[in-house]
Amino acid sequence: MTTSDVLRSGATSGAATTALIEPRVRPVQQWWALSGRGISKVFRGGEVIFAFISPAFLAVCFYLPLRSIVEVAPGINYGQFLMPIIVLQSVNFAASSAAMRAAFDGVQGINTRFRVMPMSPVIPMLARTATNGVLLVISLTCAAVACLIIDWRPGGGFWGTVGLFGLAFLIGALFSWAADGLGLVAGSPEATSQALALPTLILGMMSTGFVPLEQFPEWIQPFVRNQPISQFADSMRALDAGTATWHQLQPSLWWCAGLAATALLLLAVSTRRTR
Repeated sequence: MTTSDVLRSGATSGAATTALIEPRVRPVQQWWALSGRGISKVFRGGEVIFAFISPAFLAVCFYLPLRSIVEVAPGINYGQFLMPIIVLQSVNFAASSAAMRAAFDGVQGINTRFRVMPMSPVIPMLARTATNGVLLVISLTCAAVACLIIDWRPGGGFWGTVGLFGLAFLIGALFSWAADGLGLVAGSPEATSQALALPTLILGMMSTGFVPLEQFPEWIQPFVRNQPISQFADSMRALDAGTATWHQLQPSLWWCAGLAATALLLLAVSTRRTR
């Protein structure tokens, strides 16, 4: 046997030994491990507690002082009218938590560690999506409990209630996805908090979530009527009343498409910046 034959056989046996020693990396196991890490942080960090405090605090602060002041449609109590904005507040809480988790992962260098591991870049994003979905379900459940406490009762039957919370979950999932991308692009928790707080505060207060459209000044009514929070609230009320039509739901679905496009753009920017 020549020297070249010995080297060739040694290289072959070394490659075979490496293949036997190296564990097989399975994307599903990676996703499961990262999702478990994110969900455990949600529970350890107390986000589940705040998921109930957030809608309950909003319900108490607005329902008690405004129920005898705000005039809504005859036969509808103010708790029934206030329900959509409480649900949307829970959606906003889940999205804000998603943005902050993504921003903290960037600051702590966790995303950098993931990039040097034998892992597809899609896996961390899917794991964050699963974590956000779990927190969103918890938040919507807590919102339903808070709404029941202020005398909201489902009026659209089984399918109307399913449609109501189905639309809320769709909005929350897309909003959380966009917030996740914003947290990655912003790069710091402080910038992320500032980018989220002001738009949601302005759109929430200048919407039909708290008072009917007719009680706003006439000059601002077009903005209030057509902005996304008002459209979502009106669609959810129509589903809750069992009177929803395609014409009523279409603006909300278009706003959902806009949220999806925004999320894709932010995630594309964050991916390009990472590369």
